[in-house]
Amino acid sequence: MREIKADKVRDAAADLAKEANFVLRKDVLDALKSALAKETDNRARKILKAIINNAEIAKKEKLAICQDTGLPVVFGEIGQEARITGGSLQGAISQGLELGYARGNLRRSIVKDPLSRGGSGFTPLEAGCRRQPSDASGVLPLTGFIPAIIHTEIVKGDKIKLSLLPKGFGCENKSQIRMFKPTASIEEIKRFILEAVEKAGPDACPPFVLGIGIGGTQDYAAFLAKKALLKNIVHRSQLTVHRLEKELVKKINNLNIGPMGLGGKTTCLGVNILSYPTHIAGLPVAVNISCHALRSAVKII
Repeated sequence: MREIKADKVRDAAADLAKEANFVLRKDVLDALKSALAKETDNRARKILKAIINNAEIAKKEKLAICQDTGLPVVFGEIGQEARITGGSLQGAISQGLELGYARGNLRRSIVKDPLSRGGSGFTPLEAGCRRQPSDASGVLPLTGFIPAIIHTEIVKGDKIKLSLLPKGFGCENKSQIRMFKPTASIEEIKRFILEAVEKAGPDACPPFVLGIGIGGTQDYAAFLAKKALLKNIVHRSQLTVHRLEKELVKKINNLNIGPMGLGGKTTCLGVNILSYPTHIAGLPVAVNISCHALRSAVKII
């Protein structure tokens, strides 16, 4: 059994918070550059150039790629031969994210109560983690921990892999889920995905990357759609799924929404699909939309 100190997890999470928000993923940046090379609409080209330039400045100057630094979503693969000492996994990740957001001067965007949008601070996740009251707006101050969304999976080995996805809500708000009948055709599913993109329009800051989750239960399909955004938008492993992903990219780009919704060839940079077995009586399909600033970072401890 390999022992991993909670402090190492905390420090890794702090580094991830800055890296994900400062450095646009290479596959996304490459896709933007490729889109620019193919784009013929002058206005769309200017917007794509501005997006690429913004990403380059953010990396060089260590500035947030987008002012919406999102609600941090963490996917943790925990080796079954690893044991965390000196604190809890959740506490270490949340405190590390808090450190990273504070050191990176990243905007705090989380309210304690989703209904009242205000109230006092959270109960500490663990002893020694203090939380001060939120300000008048209900936004939590940077003192102690960030209430991230944390998904964990037990895997083989003695390492911990943390993947951070800071999810902005301009695009998160446009995500969709539908419980299809098991007799639904692939054409019905395609239409649902295209409708979700059309409804998102300019509000979700295109060009988009789409994560699609198919199967499982309602909540698991939504989880798969979010997790699919971590996949490289160029590399493909399943030929059947790859064909569907390519077809969807083509159909979405034909919608002529374009960069920032002002027209052009580039509405979608990529579509990633993850699927899972489901019940004989159902067919859940979830669409999670990401804006052009699809940010994620990975660390292995």
